Amino acid sequence: MRTSVGAVVLAAATLVAVAPAAALAGTAVRAASPSAVSAATATTWTVSPGGKITAAAGKTTLADTRTGAMMTCRSARMAGTLKAGGGLPGSGIGSLATSVYPQCSAGPFPATVTARGLPWRLNLTSYDRSTGVARGTISHLLIAFGSPEISCSAVLNATSGTAPDGVVAVSYTSGTGVLKILPTGGDLHWYRVHQCAGIINNGDAATLTASYTISPRQVITSP
Repeated sequence: MRTSVGAVVLAAATLVAVAPAAALAGTAVRAASPSAVSAATATTWTVSPGGKITAAAGKTTLADTRTGAMMTCRSARMAGTLKAGGGLPGSGIGSLATSVYPQCSAGPFPATVTARGLPWRLNLTSYDRSTGVARGTISHLLIAFGSPEISCSAVLNATSGTAPDGVVAVSYTSGTGVLKILPTGGDLHWYRVHQCAGIINNGDAATLTASYTISPRQVITSP
């Protein structure tokens, strides 16, 4: 049974209280580090062993940075391939064929988060030798969000069109094998928002945040 409008408004208040925009802004500020500043632009890359990979994350978060609304998934999984060897270009160095988000919620209501535009592309742009951290983007994103109980639905994309053109910033640390989707540096926005009672709104900036452990662990460097 669909929840009443009053319950929807209550859910909006709950979501805003859980993740105020100021808190998200604080997270973004803390995400910046001296090592990020020292990272140098890279033109070629070495990847070992490359080939097929899987990626597993714990809590994954979608947020509306204007309202502070937060939607969470208890876990997330991706699978794809990485190029192998040396002298590789950073653009399209990886391809992510699947991306799955089970057990998601919007406040007290169950929700679905569905990846579109697959395969997504992993691109690398800079490398910090002192920390072994590579930085870049995942591109070609389109993500559909829905909470049937309150009839709320929307998509995350870079533009309001139907083409998957969203981008998120990422970092990868060879020493830990962790790929992080960062809350800053991307261009995601909420579009095609339907009956979401102001929890999210058309054109609001959006973030996607997660930390994936890559298996097998990859060593990614730039000369």
